[in-house]
Amino acid sequence: MTAPTNRLADATSPYLQQHAHNPVDWWPWCEEALQLARDEDRPILLSVGYSACHWCHVMAHESFEDPETAALMNRWFVNIKVDREERPDLDKIYQSAHQLLARRPGGWPLTVFLTPEDQVPFFAGTYFPREPRHGLPGFGQLLQGVVRAYREQPTEIREQNRSLLHVLGSTTRSGTAPAALDGSPLAAALRQLEGAYDTAQGGFGSAPKFPHVTSIELLLRSPEGEGARAQEMAMHSLRQMAQGGIFDQLGGGFCRYSVDDLWMIPHFEKMLYDNGPLLALYSDAWRAGGDELFRRTTTATADWVIREMQSPRGGYYSTLDADSEGEEGKYYVWDRAEVRALLDEDTYGLLARCYGLDRAANFEGRWHLHTYREPDALAREAGLPPETVRAAIESARERLLQAREHRVHPGRDEKILTAWNALMIKGMARAARTFSQPAWLGSAERALRFLGEQLWQDQRLLAVHKDGRSRLDAYLDDYAFLLDALIELLRTRWRSEDLAFAVELAEILLIHFEDPQSGGFFFTADDHERLIQRPRPFGDESTPAGNGIAAQALQRLGYLLGETRYLEAAERTLHCAWEAIGGLPYAHASLLIALQEYLEPPDILVLRGEAAELERWRAAADQGFAPRRLIFAVPEDAAELPEALAAKAPRGRAVAYLCRGMLCSEPMTDLAALLAALGSGAPAPVS
Repeated sequence: MTAPTNRLADATSPYLQQHAHNPVDWWPWCEEALQLARDEDRPILLSVGYSACHWCHVMAHESFEDPETAALMNRWFVNIKVDREERPDLDKIYQSAHQLLARRPGGWPLTVFLTPEDQVPFFAGTYFPREPRHGLPGFGQLLQGVVRAYREQPTEIREQNRSLLHVLGSTTRSGTAPAALDGSPLAAALRQLEGAYDTAQGGFGSAPKFPHVTSIELLLRSPEGEGARAQEMAMHSLRQMAQGGIFDQLGGGFCRYSVDDLWMIPHFEKMLYDNGPLLALYSDAWRAGGDELFRRTTTATADWVIREMQSPRGGYYSTLDADSEGEEGKYYVWDRAEVRALLDEDTYGLLARCYGLDRAANFEGRWHLHTYREPDALAREAGLPPETVRAAIESARERLLQAREHRVHPGRDEKILTAWNALMIKGMARAARTFSQPAWLGSAERALRFLGEQLWQDQRLLAVHKDGRSRLDAYLDDYAFLLDALIELLRTRWRSEDLAFAVELAEILLIHFEDPQSGGFFFTADDHERLIQRPRPFGDESTPAGNGIAAQALQRLGYLLGETRYLEAAERTLHCAWEAIGGLPYAHASLLIALQEYLEPPDILVLRGEAAELERWRAAADQGFAPRRLIFAVPEDAAELPEALAAKAPRGRAVAYLCRGMLCSEPMTDLAALLAALGSGAPAPVS
């Protein structure tokens, strides 16, 4: 017999649906639940997680599925379950509160107790076991202690809440900024990243090791000469990650983080938000260094996204679980006997030396593939032609991948998030342009079309789509990331409709998200549900900061269109964030990239002409790694162009308009002259 369901059964979130049969009387976050808590003077137990979260599953099995624990929760609390991917606004607020209350970083599952009249947290933690262990109280004990404190210490809780609200409010106030911005935080960030750099294995700090994509992007963009060490750190980190177990060596795609310093054993969940930026980053790294490893990594990741993460209607799904059949990593790891049974002895020997099957087991008595030797190195050792070894390894990988497909797959969270889709659209577009892959561009365009049809309603974005329903007002990240993705698509191929959409998004950012007094952008719109804080996040987290991406995208769009309002909004953001950037420069890499382009505006190259000639010019100009060069190839027959882009080429020829900041060249109709101007690093004679 199926267990009865609670109020989460009709939720769009797969994470909430996972708890629909708990004996806990769960509510989604809604006014009805908040009013019930006020009416009955019961504190709120807020539990925040997401569907691919391993320890969320553990706490659910231990406590939320336990009738005795559920009875305590139902008796004393109004219990609210939140998917942090659907409600990042709530997650940001209560993660910040957790850090203030517990004096340590939070995470998931997040467990917070709120006073009913104002939803202010008075106690916060993360995972709690059912029984006391690891220095943590049992969850039942914790519940008793919290409800006792709520009843017996109301004055102390009110005083603590006032202090907490004061501190939360202070985090959104602007600090002081110099009259003129300078590059000092950029230099400081590079020093900090070098100080945290793992010279042996790449990456930063010790386990658990995360990709820190935005930090690596900042290093890769560092100017030649002074940035040689920075680029070396970026390239080494990217190689180590691509060869490690954090990368799925068979199926492509990156897991969320490595539990060791070697990038060997990951936390096996795969997140869309990691893989979109990593696609863009590995594409740039290939341009910068030509390493075939980066091409293979990009190709495998893009193919995995299309194969496993793109819905039939075009939108990209959110995550793959770490677990299958109740075990973390079971889908990905191997026994030697399984592999031997699939391959002949010679091929097995090559594969074993490549991926470590000739070494001790590295994951609970089994093997998770980690590249120890590249195929060309194996060829030298074995005295075989490199192409023979590469073909054998590739054939073996395909055999193992086909066999793995017959296993029970990890669960997939099939909700479609606007912000995460935008990150993947940008990554796919960048990779498509770099490697001339129309299928990848087609994937990005299908996703954009899905967002336009399902999540753009009444001239505003919605944040999430699932089971035919689009809902929840969009956040800063949705608008900023999608604006950024549209600019990337325009660089890959021109559509005037996309430019018009980008302008609409930029205007909404200025009208509904910008702080008109201090500058910068709030995470929620001015007509969003009122919460205990309106965050204005500047630091990069698992995704880049919305303020950083908004500043980058508005600057680039402003330079393209000659729209000073966008440039001024980006500058105000940098001024507003200056104190935060100065306090911890390396944690604000996306804002530092915006600062780079503020101090040294990018080259904006607009090409006009008929298709064949236009493509020839674009291909010639788009060589190598030039992160401060943005090329827009606008077909001669493009309609509805703004005045800044409306000039045409002479019949049968192409014309180039090259600008740096507000300084523009005369139109150039000679390709050699254009390439000379690009090589000199400055526009030709100005107009």
